Amino acid sequence: MRLVILLAAFAVSVSAQITYQAERHLITFQTASSTMVLGVNERHELQTLYWGAPVPGTIDFGEAHSTPDRSSFDPSQTRTREEFPGWGGARYYEPAVKITRADGDRDVVLKVRAMNITPTAAKIGLEDKDGVAVDLLYRIWPELGIIEKHSVIRNAGKQNINVESAQSGVWYMPPGDNYRLTYVSGRWAAEDQISREPVHPGAKVLESRRGNTSHNANPWFMIDDSHATEETGRVWFGALAWSGNWRLSIEQTPYNQVRVTGGFNTFDFAYTLLPGMSLETPAFYGGYSGQGFGEASRMLHRLEREEILPGGVKSRLRPVLYNSWEATTFHVDEPGQKALAAKAASLGVELFVMDDGWFGKRNNDHAGLGDWFVNKAKFPNDLQPLIGEVNRLGMDFGLWVEPEMVNPDSDLYRAHPDWVLNFPNRPRSELRNQLVLNLALPDVRDFILDALDRLATTYNIKYFKWDMNRSFSEPGWDSASPVVGLKMPGTPDDQKKVWVEYVRNYYDILQKLRAKHPKLEIESCSGGGARIDLGVLKYVDEVWTSDNTEAFDRLRIQEGFSYAYAPKIMSSWVTDVPNMNGRSTPLQYRFLVAMQGALGIGANLNKWADADFTVAKSMVALDKQIRPTVQTGNLYRLMSPRDGDVTANEYVAQDGKQAVLFAFRHSQEYDLPAPTIYLEGLDSRATYTVTYLGDRTEQHTGAYLMHNGLDLNLKGDYASTVVVLNRDH
Repeated sequence: MRLVILLAAFAVSVSAQITYQAERHLITFQTASSTMVLGVNERHELQTLYWGAPVPGTIDFGEAHSTPDRSSFDPSQTRTREEFPGWGGARYYEPAVKITRADGDRDVVLKVRAMNITPTAAKIGLEDKDGVAVDLLYRIWPELGIIEKHSVIRNAGKQNINVESAQSGVWYMPPGDNYRLTYVSGRWAAEDQISREPVHPGAKVLESRRGNTSHNANPWFMIDDSHATEETGRVWFGALAWSGNWRLSIEQTPYNQVRVTGGFNTFDFAYTLLPGMSLETPAFYGGYSGQGFGEASRMLHRLEREEILPGGVKSRLRPVLYNSWEATTFHVDEPGQKALAAKAASLGVELFVMDDGWFGKRNNDHAGLGDWFVNKAKFPNDLQPLIGEVNRLGMDFGLWVEPEMVNPDSDLYRAHPDWVLNFPNRPRSELRNQLVLNLALPDVRDFILDALDRLATTYNIKYFKWDMNRSFSEPGWDSASPVVGLKMPGTPDDQKKVWVEYVRNYYDILQKLRAKHPKLEIESCSGGGARIDLGVLKYVDEVWTSDNTEAFDRLRIQEGFSYAYAPKIMSSWVTDVPNMNGRSTPLQYRFLVAMQGALGIGANLNKWADADFTVAKSMVALDKQIRPTVQTGNLYRLMSPRDGDVTANEYVAQDGKQAVLFAFRHSQEYDLPAPTIYLEGLDSRATYTVTYLGDRTEQHTGAYLMHNGLDLNLKGDYASTVVVLNRDH
């Protein structure tokens, strides 16, 4: 089989970040913090040679060679580190693509056929001899240290193929058997619980089968060499940009090779490709940190803030938000919301969001979802008077919506019972008294887009809190319904496209809505943290982290969240006590926990005492002073709530001029002082003015603060404080 390499014309120079060496068939990806080297071996397979700490040139790397057979049970194909292996030949690990042809053949062996290389992007074409082609697409952000890869699977043959596994790509660690895996697990109201465990021989699967990202796991990983800490050691990491069913397979092969394969979940998956059709997989981002878990997180945070979030570096700081849910639940009306708005404005709130209950016959969670018109019994003058009053008070107005859902007791469902996910001859599971609209259907997509566009056009709405309060069930559509991409009635396998097309249409709505209303901001919410990933972050401004707003619980939830996601996007509310655990924490404690992300207030202000308003006003004012550092600075997790009695997080501004330290103590024992807190990321030669909560100030050098540390007066149960450090000029 003859190898043909086609290169895009460009001038190769020492400053190029992606280069190709024709003599040795090597493709090198260079970033500020990592190097990845791919090669084309003698069988024309694309092979991973290296991914890790920066290696300045390719002189150290020879040509790619397949690994020889060890026995008839250990063939070369299953020992060679193929960059994108098909399921074919003697390959026995997790494949990146698996297909069945119309004639029953299922074998796929991919060879390199073409390349197009530029300094920051690459396209590598692979082909099987019988009509299956894959384009591997790469992009790098050299200064951020991030590489992105994904695939496009194409039917270049003459017969239909059914894709049964479509992965974005594979990441290979250097060979070894002493790795640890870090990930998050959880459930509703207990998301983002950090888990760290050895990587053992075999495979561990992290996944969602729920139709969205899920509360139970999140599509990112960190793998270290068992010696990493927050600020030291080797860490490889990756994150998948997909808001539907996803899957990460972490394997340690019998040959001490650790590899991570990620992409669409193979569960209940099938995607038929007619000749000429293709399937594009989600972006899979990866990076390497030589400075521990903390630096790995900071690299992801910077990628999100600068390259993924709408507006990137130009996107505004998240405003202080008030949400009406806990004050009024479904019992919203114009006088009540105006009264809350006046109280919120007195605190310095900048965005007032009216939650559930404003539309249709929505007096409880049994009715109204799908009927996106104003409830005239509650708002006889429509929404304009309320919005006008909110704006007069100096705040923007936002609205809660749950557009993907429908109650059976609604005008929409009575008109279109066929629009929900369902198997026609099976019961329809109602969770929270609602069903899931089949967003894969073009009619449903257009209905939702029109409903939201009409709201944003009719009213001065600057913010949608987009909720999704249940997972998929009965994920089918009527066989008489035309399936996307096929000009024929849907077959059972065709209907499995719902997992992909649903999410694509969700993204399409968000993209079109923002294009038409560029000042509109959107929050991703799904019963808390069930739809948070790098895919949805391309279209939303912040995410609802968890329905659990109990401040002590939130310390662990927010810590796990911070491993992959930036504080800027982390919505965190101050709510009333006692709440979820029957626990009561001081109002200052609750504010300082929430101020470590995008501050929101969800308490019932109608029940607050004057003293509560006094504390809240001072906290909101402080938040506005420090939020540029908190939301866009570098996060250092100094003391974990998993490891002891004290939690401490430090945020250092990008320009180094300010740092903010938050510290919390759970309980006082034996009159012992809290441990010394050693800061990170400061200029050791600079002097800082250190301002403690209560305005007491000191001056210290960065070296003193990092090596001698601070002893904070954290006494009693649920003690908390914040320290602001400003670098002297």
